[in-house]
Amino acid sequence: MALGRARRSRPGFDYWPGFVDALSTMLLTMIFLLSVFMLAQFFLSRDISGKDNALLKLNRQIDELTSLLALERAGKADSQSSLNALTATLDSAQRDKLRLEALMAQNAAAAGAAGGQAAETARVLDAEKQVSSRALAQVEILNQQITALRRQLAALEDALGASESRDRESQARISDLGSRLNLALAQKVQELARYRSDFFGRLREILGSRPGIRVVGDRFVFESEVLFEAGRAEVNPAGRAQMDQVAAAVQDLEREIPPEIPWIMRVDGHTDKRPTSGGAFRSNWDLSAARAIAVVQYLAARGVSPQHLAAAGFGEFQPLDSGDTDEALRRNRRIELKLTDR
Repeated sequence: MALGRARRSRPGFDYWPGFVDALSTMLLTMIFLLSVFMLAQFFLSRDISGKDNALLKLNRQIDELTSLLALERAGKADSQSSLNALTATLDSAQRDKLRLEALMAQNAAAAGAAGGQAAETARVLDAEKQVSSRALAQVEILNQQITALRRQLAALEDALGASESRDRESQARISDLGSRLNLALAQKVQELARYRSDFFGRLREILGSRPGIRVVGDRFVFESEVLFEAGRAEVNPAGRAQMDQVAAAVQDLEREIPPEIPWIMRVDGHTDKRPTSGGAFRSNWDLSAARAIAVVQYLAARGVSPQHLAAAGFGEFQPLDSGDTDEALRRNRRIELKLTDR
């Protein structure tokens, strides 16, 4: 107590409280700045990690050629935004570092008692410099990758433009070829129609006045009784005489029609709707097909080229008359000859 009274009684000004206050303020300021740097380092690390993820995503998406242009635009915008954010963060960190260094220089004389804190601050600053250097290096790498990606996309755009030009030329050629093909086919159809008209005109002259033979549309129709016995599929003697004349007419036609026109003489077999009863044929399908084949085989045996012949069996399912009378059933039992394209 005596010492205290002696100090109070000592004349002069006491600097110690002011020095303590200044030192405390400086320490609090340094702690605050260190906290700011730590937060800046955290956000900087997070931004850099996000940038790495964005780069990996871009590298995966580049493999998808069909969506490459759209991905480039989105990836470029995202990369530029991230680059701007990273640059802003680096600028802010540099400004904070400069302010801290200036403050440390101004208070170097008063920092003797806080040497340990100053050393820690210097270490943090060095670490921040290293982080900043790594971030700048990554930004440079990112810029190089973006530049390379732009070159690749420019090359792809050129390739796509050339491909589209070739596609347009191909479409034009295909369209022109299709038009010419359609025209050629129409001409062939017209030629075949003319030969068909001439052929059926000859058949009318040869066979048209005979009973059981008639023309229905573009078909020459023989009633089955003219060519076959009931329930059988062998051409009878009277039918052979008719088929001989047909074979001669078809052979004349073969010599007249140019070989580039694909045509056939189709022989269609038809029956009435009454089911078969026993015998060699299980159904009207079998009977109609067998009769058509018999006519085709007979014509081929008489010199008609097999490549110009075809046989088809329709059973009872294409009737000319839906009635149940004997006349209707007789009309439905028939062999039809049709000249058509292959």
